[in-house]
Amino acid sequence: MPSSPTHEHPVSSHPWWQVMCLTGVDYFSTLGYQPGIAVLAAGDMAPIATLILVLVTLFGALPVYRNVARLSPHGEGSIAMLEHSLPWWHGKFLVLILLGFAGTDFIITITLSAADATAHLVENPLLVRWLHGQEIPLTLILIALLGALFLKGFREVIGFAVVIVVVYLGLNLVVIGMGIYQISLNPMVFPQWQAGLSAHHHNPWIVLGISALLFPKLALGLSGFETGVVVMPLVKGDPTDQESNPVGRIRNTHHLLVTAAVIMSLFLLASIWVTTLLIPTAAFQPGGQANGRALAYLAHRYLGEIFGTVYDLSTITILWFAGASALAGLLNLVPRYLPRYGMAPEWTRAVKPLVIIFMAITFAITLIFRANVDAQGAAYATGVLVLMSSAAIAVALFFHRQRSRWSTGIFAAIALVFIYTTIINIIERPDGIRLAIFFITTIVTTSLISRVFRSTELRVTSIELDDSAQEILSKYQHQSIHLIAHRPFKKEFQEYRQKEQSARHNNHISKSDPLIFLEVDVVDASVFVDAIHVRGIYLDKYQILRVQSSAVPNAIAALLLYLRDQTGHLPSVYFGWTEGNPLEYLLRFLLFGEGDIPILTREVLRKAEPNPQNRPRIHVSG
Repeated sequence: MPSSPTHEHPVSSHPWWQVMCLTGVDYFSTLGYQPGIAVLAAGDMAPIATLILVLVTLFGALPVYRNVARLSPHGEGSIAMLEHSLPWWHGKFLVLILLGFAGTDFIITITLSAADATAHLVENPLLVRWLHGQEIPLTLILIALLGALFLKGFREVIGFAVVIVVVYLGLNLVVIGMGIYQISLNPMVFPQWQAGLSAHHHNPWIVLGISALLFPKLALGLSGFETGVVVMPLVKGDPTDQESNPVGRIRNTHHLLVTAAVIMSLFLLASIWVTTLLIPTAAFQPGGQANGRALAYLAHRYLGEIFGTVYDLSTITILWFAGASALAGLLNLVPRYLPRYGMAPEWTRAVKPLVIIFMAITFAITLIFRANVDAQGAAYATGVLVLMSSAAIAVALFFHRQRSRWSTGIFAAIALVFIYTTIINIIERPDGIRLAIFFITTIVTTSLISRVFRSTELRVTSIELDDSAQEILSKYQHQSIHLIAHRPFKKEFQEYRQKEQSARHNNHISKSDPLIFLEVDVVDASVFVDAIHVRGIYLDKYQILRVQSSAVPNAIAALLLYLRDQTGHLPSVYFGWTEGNPLEYLLRFLLFGEGDIPILTREVLRKAEPNPQNRPRIHVSG
């Protein structure tokens, strides 16, 4: 029996620390610009605001995503957790909206990181006169190289990520160490910072409160967590792991998340301290030598132009490659949802076509924003914060269903922090939500169009019969089966007798030909591909097959093909004419899985079985 495949291409697994390097290229690369963002946003309060960011990371985002990893170990992420909380089309549209924000996050990660890599390349003292003004073509070249690497193979991507992260963190350790050494040589630096802070705000509680209010401006430092759970299928577990509960994979993903969060928190705190204390405030301003490249500024100033250039190259490489984690996230996320919803063709499960599509989108975004880093920052932060808010809400809802009041309260409070941060970010930088709305509108529109065109596919993966159904069908192993399509009302004997008499009279069926009633109950019409369950029921002398499915015509067509293959004879099904507005019935089919059943059943059979001689028979009478 033809069916729509639901399996996904198997992926190779890797040690958790290697996958951490892949997801970490996004997370760790924020060191290239986060210190500058923090100082511009918070001034002398940048170290305190960053401390709040670290606390939110370790005690907010990290616990949330540890639970997400535990509850969705196959890479579905928080999106699937929320989908399961809402039935029917509500859940599907929520998923499409969240996929729009995820697309915003991941796509802008690629374009923004490549643009920032270009900015570091152009601003290098040795290259500035050669490359200035070439930002757009350079960014496009970097994005194309990233796509080419993914087209070559995923194993190469993982290996490259490990080398990049180890080198980059090592060089940052040297730069931060040199910064701490310079601070130790000038013991007046710290008191001067304290004096500057006290000159503006005498009360430390006021400083803390203002720093907390400035936290949304530093939200870019929270990136990377969603990617960490989306790529969970890449994490190697234990040989004894079961698919339903891969304990080893969950444990190793927890190692990944904790290690990345702790490393980044330490580097962020140290980098903010040394850049705030050692770099003049004017250098952070637009056009200043430390704008967007504070640690690079220190590398050139204290370790020389050669080391500074090496550091620039390392920063450029990890910023360029930060898009790899986002692209890996997209390649794992999109095939899990859209094809399963019927909202994308099956070929979107393949890696190479998706890479080409995503590269085309990133090219367009780069041209629209003219490779401007600041212009894309709002969209990036919006995508990150919405996904974090949805993850916290999903975890809070899970604990609410478990009746765990303390855990529900804790994660609800974390969710409020992220929601507050998201709202402030949208108010202050509305460009991000505009781009997200564009992504959402595009995904929803194209998805619905795809769903309409694919609605008459067979859409059934398997047919499961209970013992009674098998007993009924076993009586007709070597003969044609006659089915009466029936929508029951009271499910009483008289109803079935009248239906039988009408079907035999209108279709000239002999009384010696046995009839089986076929009834289809729609469980969730928003599901595109499903396995149908058939129950056999006896009501006096009448035999009934009662089916549960997401669409009536597709289920009938699938069962007819199944009976043909099992008996070796073409079965027949008998319908009554449907009266009413055809457009209304089309909408009922798309939304509720019903509609003009006879015509739609024939169309599904026509697509599933190209040879008319092998198609089961459809009979319609008045």
